[in-house]
Amino acid sequence: MRSTMVTELRCEYLKNPVGLTVARPRLGWKLLTDRRNVRQTAYQVQVAEDGGEQSWDVAEKQNGLVWDSGRVESAESVHVEYAGKELRSVSRYTYRVRVWDDREEASPWSENAFWETGLLQAEDWSADWITPDPDEIHPQAREVFYLRRSFKLTGKTVRRATVFATALGMYELELDGRRVGDSLYTPGWTSYKHRLQVQAYDVTTQLSGGSGDGHVIGAALADGWYIGRYAWKKRGELYGDRRALLLELHVVYEDGTTEVITSAGRDTDGEKAWKAATGPVTAANLYDGETYDARLERTGWSTAAYDDSDWKAVSVLDRPETRLTGEQSERIKVTEILKPISVIRTPAGETVLDMGQNMVGRIAFTVKASAGTALKLHHAEVLDQEGNFYVGNLRNARQEVAYTCRSDEAENYRPSFSFQGFRYVRLEGFPEPIDPDHFAGEVIHTDMQPAGSFECSNPLLNQLQQNIVWGQRGNFLDVPTDCPQRDERLGWTGDAQVFIRTAAFNYGVAPFFTKWLKDLAADQWPDGGVPFVIPHVMDDDPHSSSAWGDAAVICPWTIYQCYGDTRILQEQYDSMTGWVEYIRAQGDQELLWNTGFHYGDWLGLDAKENSYVGATPRDLIATAFFAYSTSLVAKTAAVLGKKDDARKYEDLHGRIVQAFADEFVTPNGRLAGHTQTSYVLALMFDLVQGETKRRVADALAESVREEKMHLTTGFVGTPYLCHMLSENGYHDLAVQLVQQEEYPSWLYSIHQGATTIWEHWDGIKPDGSFWSDAMNSYNHYAYGAIGDWLYRAVAGLDLDEQVPGYKRIVLRPNPNSGLTHARAQYDSPYGKIVSGWSKRENGEVTYEIELPPNTTAELRLPDTAGKTVKVDERDPADVLDAESRRDEGGTLVLELGSGRYAVKVS
Repeated sequence: MRSTMVTELRCEYLKNPVGLTVARPRLGWKLLTDRRNVRQTAYQVQVAEDGGEQSWDVAEKQNGLVWDSGRVESAESVHVEYAGKELRSVSRYTYRVRVWDDREEASPWSENAFWETGLLQAEDWSADWITPDPDEIHPQAREVFYLRRSFKLTGKTVRRATVFATALGMYELELDGRRVGDSLYTPGWTSYKHRLQVQAYDVTTQLSGGSGDGHVIGAALADGWYIGRYAWKKRGELYGDRRALLLELHVVYEDGTTEVITSAGRDTDGEKAWKAATGPVTAANLYDGETYDARLERTGWSTAAYDDSDWKAVSVLDRPETRLTGEQSERIKVTEILKPISVIRTPAGETVLDMGQNMVGRIAFTVKASAGTALKLHHAEVLDQEGNFYVGNLRNARQEVAYTCRSDEAENYRPSFSFQGFRYVRLEGFPEPIDPDHFAGEVIHTDMQPAGSFECSNPLLNQLQQNIVWGQRGNFLDVPTDCPQRDERLGWTGDAQVFIRTAAFNYGVAPFFTKWLKDLAADQWPDGGVPFVIPHVMDDDPHSSSAWGDAAVICPWTIYQCYGDTRILQEQYDSMTGWVEYIRAQGDQELLWNTGFHYGDWLGLDAKENSYVGATPRDLIATAFFAYSTSLVAKTAAVLGKKDDARKYEDLHGRIVQAFADEFVTPNGRLAGHTQTSYVLALMFDLVQGETKRRVADALAESVREEKMHLTTGFVGTPYLCHMLSENGYHDLAVQLVQQEEYPSWLYSIHQGATTIWEHWDGIKPDGSFWSDAMNSYNHYAYGAIGDWLYRAVAGLDLDEQVPGYKRIVLRPNPNSGLTHARAQYDSPYGKIVSGWSKRENGEVTYEIELPPNTTAELRLPDTAGKTVKVDERDPADVLDAESRRDEGGTLVLELGSGRYAVKVS
């Protein structure tokens, strides 16, 4: 390779985003080189407005650059903030980057990348919110509404055309008979009373071809999260009772002139340009599914040739108070297609498709039946003890798709405004014989970028990793839901905070959580309390629970750690401090949280009979999390340069730790609440020190042994359990615990056929019977938090908290894990990291290491005392400087720069 290259340019984590409303976008890039130890020493960024159609040389000479950073002496290659001229709405900004490395060699300029701004200010909008005229179509009708308008352009050559759209409800767009984009369930789910996302679509190619009869743009509007029935109390209209569309089409011509087509009650000439109708989707609900009568189809409804003379008028809604904002996360899309693995005839005589995987999405099918034939598809996660179709755990969610055929010809269908969580699909009314090739499962979730992988010598652990990933895919559908199938599907804060570190290994989740945390802050109570679910759709009783509300602090801190993102700390700081101050104000004891409602160690196996709450004292859990969140707020204040706040919260944290010891630790060093979760939290949150810490760690290990290598923890203790065993000298117990195959264990469910993570350790009992119908999800990612331990404690891939975002990497591979090999790979903000090891019968261990350019790492090799160490078949002294290696009591520590390394210990 000639020199270091700049590649993978990103803006706000995204590739060429359209519709950004961030005033100062941040840019990032990766370096590509075939040399070791490459560091960036300087960079230069150039930005030109409106697409960079002219050459960069011309742009520079004619002062066409909106920003030229010049040479900046810095190693930063992520989150480089745009510092040029003020951005304009609906404009494209093209940028390129070059860097200098530690040899003072300049890279070539990168390829061009761009971002496009959306409508940056509320006053930039000229469109109206439109909805069917209530005198023509009942506003609460369950049918999906269709809106359309015809328009003509000037005939000039189109340079760029962008549609900006959002809705009260859920929408899909069409332009001249073609779907606009491939995203689903737009505008997504936010705290609608405060924030509503606007999507931007590049439709240049759809308009470039021209149309002799003009053009037609239209939208289909369903209830979605805005109006539809949600939560388990059968409540609808949580945010409003009228669906409506807001849309603007901005066209930029080659001569620089522009034209805007909007949603409006009347066009500029006073005529009603928009019209409304209903169509074949007679009902659409996220819980219940979709009902479609193909005989009512309006074929070609978004084309100029279509006759809309029977369509009705629209009316204008008053503009909602909610703030319009551009997207900051990837959209929901179909990401994979699964085919049925078999067609089952159940003992009850049902015809059931087995998709082979518990998935979230929809079934697309082809059918040929007589006109008027009624078909139904029911969706479920498991079959019952007898092998029959089971829907008891869905509670009030029907998960049903109904379709009525229009003709005797073959017809294709997939629902548009609902999704289901399922592995099995019961078919009713379909002509026999059933051909599985006529069905496809479309996997749907937020289109996050895959980031990491873990694999090892134990096939069951590999399946566990796959189950964790599938659980994340199914539940990261615009918000981090607890489950995707029953009448819930809510953004539970507790589930999100325990899983976020694992989530960040599997996928790039920074944009996803950036968006969700804005809704958390928006829905936070005035006193700083945090609702149980975000967006907030439960009762207005302002209760907040420890470990759940702590998502306000733990989630932004974790994103900062994994991505080096200080802006998320800045933006969430008031929310973070608000939560800690809320706890501080509870009850009459400033330093103990022993009042109010708490979920405790939810679903802990040491719970009393007929209780969901584990045996760990709730005030111990609450105070432990109080201390932890306070410590993170103190660190956050220090990162942001808020020195007074940092001292304030450091002092508060110290006093909470002392109060915890006074309340929950005996003078002899025993911990109140003799449960695994009590021990885990005391260790995880550094609430015990010295000999007391040793006694607590020993007690945790003894408890695991007493339970015959089983856990008793619930949602609160499980994520940290194995970490605390490994970090306190009991890695062997952690390994045995994770590889335990008998109930309760992570691997038990795999023996029961699980392809995702279960809500209950015994969701299916050994005899095939079920846990209670009342709360028994088979796709519930919280216990998948063990994935973090697999990556960090087994493969050893970790980061340095003091230099976050994997700028400095810490590698602690541990071959003493009862395995013969393990390997983790992670696509960090700087590039690919690999930490792997393999162990031979004679004890020889080979480590595989790969570090991306512009990073450094500390590699810690255990059990090296008296052994021979080779780096790339050479003595470390021949490869590394003397100061780059040291011995710490049998652990060899090597300081490494970027590149690939093979290390052998024998």
